[in-house]
Amino acid sequence: MFKYVKNSYNELVNKVTWPTFSQLQNSTIVVMVASVIFALIVLAMDITFESVMNAIYNLLG
Repeated sequence: MFKYVKNSYNELVNKVTWPTFSQLQNSTIVVMVASVIFALIVLAMDITFESVMNAIYNLLG
């Protein structure tokens, strides 16, 4: 078990390439923009479905 932890630590310190702060900022911006776009698409689908259901209910009753 100790050897596993030692090897894991060695790999994280010496073999992993960590992103720079500017790369993290760029990735964060991409995720935020994608989230907003996805939320707008879901909002449009919700409004459309609500309108369709209201039209159906008005026709039936």
